[in-house]
Amino acid sequence: MEFDAVLLPPRRARMIAQGFWHDRTINDSLDACVAQCPDKLALTAVQVETGNVQRFTYRELARMADRIAVGLTRLGVGKNDIVACQLPNWWHFTLVYLACSRIGAVMNPLMHIFRERELSFMLKHGEAKVMIAPKTFRGFDFEKMITDLQPSLPHLQHVVAVGGQGPNSFEALLSGPAWEDAPDAQDILTRHRPGPDDVTQLIYTSGTTGEPKGVMHSANTVMANIIPYAQRLRLDAEDVVLMASPMAHQTGFMYGLMMPIMLKSSVVLQDIWEPKKAIELIRTEGVTFTMASTPFLTDLAKNVTETGQGVPTLRTFLCAGAPIPGPLVEQARKALGAKIVSAWGMTENGAVTLTKLDDDDERSFSTDGCPLPGVEVKVVDGDDKPLPVGETGKLMLRSCSNFGGYLHRPHLNGTDADDWFDTGDLARIDAQGYIRITGRSKDVIIRGGENIPVVEIESLLYRHPAVAMAAIVAYPDERLGERACAVVVPKAGQSIDLPELVEYLKAQKVAVQYIPERLVVMDSMPATPSGKIQKFKLRELMRQAAG
Repeated sequence: MEFDAVLLPPRRARMIAQGFWHDRTINDSLDACVAQCPDKLALTAVQVETGNVQRFTYRELARMADRIAVGLTRLGVGKNDIVACQLPNWWHFTLVYLACSRIGAVMNPLMHIFRERELSFMLKHGEAKVMIAPKTFRGFDFEKMITDLQPSLPHLQHVVAVGGQGPNSFEALLSGPAWEDAPDAQDILTRHRPGPDDVTQLIYTSGTTGEPKGVMHSANTVMANIIPYAQRLRLDAEDVVLMASPMAHQTGFMYGLMMPIMLKSSVVLQDIWEPKKAIELIRTEGVTFTMASTPFLTDLAKNVTETGQGVPTLRTFLCAGAPIPGPLVEQARKALGAKIVSAWGMTENGAVTLTKLDDDDERSFSTDGCPLPGVEVKVVDGDDKPLPVGETGKLMLRSCSNFGGYLHRPHLNGTDADDWFDTGDLARIDAQGYIRITGRSKDVIIRGGENIPVVEIESLLYRHPAVAMAAIVAYPDERLGERACAVVVPKAGQSIDLPELVEYLKAQKVAVQYIPERLVVMDSMPATPSGKIQKFKLRELMRQAAG
């Protein structure tokens, strides 16, 4: 794969001079752990459905990473090749990334909710050579789905199934044989180790403005965020991190996979969100920190209150993905006894604004935090002129952790000559430098921290034989923040209902989480004189209907 991370070279000298890029990779961090604390517990992976628990010390983690790395080379994986990984929060996810990093391959994490429609685009666009997925997870046969797609993916040479039974299983190909003891293992493991500016991660946006975009990150860009993030939260080697947010999102990847290794701390992975299990793990594993979207906080506070099972070791819960309601912060503070921190960020740059541990609780529900070191923000008008304090406009960002560009789509990078990135969000900044996201200039719905690809779903609805006009808009939801509503104008003499709409989209192999959960049928759409649907009016109707 030829990467066109064109945003990195112009930024390098400035980032090094300012001390924001550290010129380290995850290999350096893991090697330091093995040298300094080889027998420390590094990772505990819990599978909720099966009850299976797998633990690794740092020594064991490094050895398994070496094993899988050599195994990947036996499958033809080399420097800059893409290894796609559609796994839940299992230990295999962490190890595949570490293995890729040993040999200069690039991991492409994919959400396990994706189905044929999303995968066929991402795997083809990213030219993935190997795809690693569960044989089955939550009753779904991933191996069959991907194997059925494989003939249409010219670059995909191997489908590897975790928990599979045949010769293509993860166990048979990668984790079982002692590849690290092979005569050529050391040469393989040292020959193509990546540098800090090499692409280390390819992760796709959800396609909110059309087709998904492949975000490229280097070790320097992700570490430039993780280091000040951990410092602001006062995290260190003594902390235990719980990660129940998907590791195929930046939240899980950066702060559940990379950060614990960089800190020489310990992480507990939970593959299915079950609040009672999370409480149990916090209590038994001594968890001190976790990060997740608002619904996770709601569920955790509710269950602690109902069960009376406290979480005395939990110091900090960082909440991102949607604004935190004020009453929830108060409830969670009381129930959990932990500091609730709010944050804002993007796939393109990580969590770049955070409230501070010493801030009043009110900051966490009235703002989305202030910038980390190495991050600049400004709010501009339609002519890109800066706006005064308190006025709402486009949020622009210049960050040491900003991505290297979109794979094969540099024209969409949205970054000017001075390295300012257009976030697509609307915001205001207060006198203390704290931002508040007030809306979105992009057409996007965030359901429980998961972006819904609005444009993609709308285009499918327009293909329905009964639909004349269609729009997807958000409606408020107490737990998830937002859910998707389909607003439809039927063709003359036609009708449509929600069950029919759901079945139609399922037949298009759309991820279930992307399917609208409400249907509003209208005789006509509110529109501009040019015929453009006025979604703000539809959103207002949704808010009024919600009360």
